[in-house]
Amino acid sequence: MQKLIFTLFLTLCAGFVFTACNRNGDDDPDPQKTPEELATEDLTGGSSQVWVLEGGGSVVRDGRSETNNYAGFEITFEANQSARSYSTVNNNDLFDSNGNWSFVGGNLDKITLAGSRPASGQEISFTRTGNDLRLQFTIPMPSNARVEAVAGSYTFNLKRRSN
Repeated sequence: MQKLIFTLFLTLCAGFVFTACNRNGDDDPDPQKTPEELATEDLTGGSSQVWVLEGGGSVVRDGRSETNNYAGFEITFEANQSARSYSTVNNNDLFDSNGNWSFVGGNLDKITLAGSRPASGQEISFTRTGNDLRLQFTIPMPSNARVEAVAGSYTFNLKRRSN
């Protein structure tokens, strides 16, 4: 009986040794993401994410609701290895229909949008909390009458659209 127990013990020990040596790196954890990769994922959901007003979003300009002026608004942020782009729908000429976006210097909570519309080139702070995205920016008062009509401090509270 002792011989049987000893044989079982040796077999178990040998099994543990071979199992421990035969991992081949399969259990390696995913590589850590950089802060820039994490910030990009906040906007793009990994590759492409649509953010909308419907479902409880809002637009506020200088403390007043402007949500009705942007009914049906949506903005899509995309990122891949070669480019970061955006597109908008029902933007009320505040945003370009599409263009590229980038982080503002080392600030991973601020972006700028390329284009010619009033929101383009402005520092846009963003905060994502779960399925909510808040975009905050100011369009300064210029001498151009077209832009003067939309000058002010904006807050877009958007909802993530499920794909």
